[in-house]
Amino acid sequence: MRLLEAGFETVSADGSADMLAMAFENGMKHGDHILRVVQADWRWLNRDVHGEYDAIVCLGNSFTHLFSERDRRKALAEFYAMLKHDGILILDQRNYDAILDRGYSSKHTYYYCGEDVAVEPEYVDEGLCRMRYRFPDDSVYHLNMFPLRKDYTRRLMSEVGFQRIETYGDFQHTYRDEQPDFFVHVAEKEYRMEEEEEGSYGGAVNTARSYYNSPDADAFYSSVWGGEDIHVGIYAHPAEPIADASRRTVERMAAGLGLTERSRVLDLGSGFGGSARYLAGTYGCTVQALNLSEVENERHRQLNAQRGLTDRIEVVDGSFEAVPFADSSVDVVWSQDAFLHSGNRIRVLEEIRRVLKPGGRLVFTDPMAADGTDLKGIRPILDRIHLDDMGSPGFYTRELTRLGFVPTEHEGVAGGFEDLREQLVTHYGRVLEETERQEAEGLAAKVSSDYLTQMKKGLGHWVDGGEQRRLTWGIFRFTLTKG
Repeated sequence: MRLLEAGFETVSADGSADMLAMAFENGMKHGDHILRVVQADWRWLNRDVHGEYDAIVCLGNSFTHLFSERDRRKALAEFYAMLKHDGILILDQRNYDAILDRGYSSKHTYYYCGEDVAVEPEYVDEGLCRMRYRFPDDSVYHLNMFPLRKDYTRRLMSEVGFQRIETYGDFQHTYRDEQPDFFVHVAEKEYRMEEEEEGSYGGAVNTARSYYNSPDADAFYSSVWGGEDIHVGIYAHPAEPIADASRRTVERMAAGLGLTERSRVLDLGSGFGGSARYLAGTYGCTVQALNLSEVENERHRQLNAQRGLTDRIEVVDGSFEAVPFADSSVDVVWSQDAFLHSGNRIRVLEEIRRVLKPGGRLVFTDPMAADGTDLKGIRPILDRIHLDDMGSPGFYTRELTRLGFVPTEHEGVAGGFEDLREQLVTHYGRVLEETERQEAEGLAAKVSSDYLTQMKKGLGHWVDGGEQRRLTWGIFRFTLTKG
């Protein structure tokens, strides 16, 4: 009725004839609206509802009533087919991630049907969420729903063909302040050529691209971090130079990969290219270095030429959310502290799986939220890097397993992840010390005062987050199965 009052032409579809009768009656009762209603099953929507639409709206946590993945995919495919070429799908769901990962308290009541009706989870596991509805007359009803995780829903939408998906929390685009009760996904069908999408950069990635292309960032990282490796280092002692510790990280990651001159390595988020030059120079392998910052990439190419490595390192402008290389084309995928800048990390991992040869190796590091961390506790960091959330060891391990990866044992480290949280604390503390030292020596002549102020504040937040065990960092080593 609200859509009709706003001037839209609408068709109301539901699987229940009783619900449709009530909807029709409500339309007549509130404004003499004659609703066009159709009884239809989402899985065969095109059979029962005809025509193409500018938008399909599926609200009220309705999509979680589908318990079979096959049914969910079928319904989304039907929605996609009924939209015009530039149509959108709006679909909401409860924040089951928060309920599943953090549990729930009997004191926490979820309001959905107005403040007079209290809704709260009575039973939850990965396959069932049973919600209890309590009404003012003390009557109680139950509904069983499938607890859809946010990223799983987004992945299904992407796999059926939707090109761009934005997710809002409680109708707010930025919802990091607290865990929302609901997520609202807005999925676009329209296909955009890469040049129309700024090289297919997603929102979070494009933010990072703009940041690393800025003169301040280029000057800071080339001066304070040394202009070679711009990632977390592994320190032999707290006062060790940043460059030495950063190079130790590269050496530790490369150990055990079995690289040869015939190996092809894909470095995602390659920065100034320090790792690519180490790998190509040490092992003679070929490296494809994909990075979002054109400014960093130009410096990377210049340094490669100075070292005589242009023939072994290909520097490519691009995003790891849309890797511009062929399927099963690389032996090793390598990345350091880059994936946190993605707004769709599942897509990044799927791209890695696509380009990696069966039996190929994945090794990467990433600053992360520690498993079980409440995002409120790391809000200052998320604000600083313009993100809604971060990955975690559990997230990466779960998603890589789903995609067919198995942990690679290395020097007694099992499970695929070597937790080096204390190195994150040491590293950001060292960068803060070096920033202050160079600032006293005239760094402000190359980097703006405002940038340095914000950087020092942000570095302090990283140190605090690591010391409080809300953040972690380490090395992931996985192998793609051959099956």
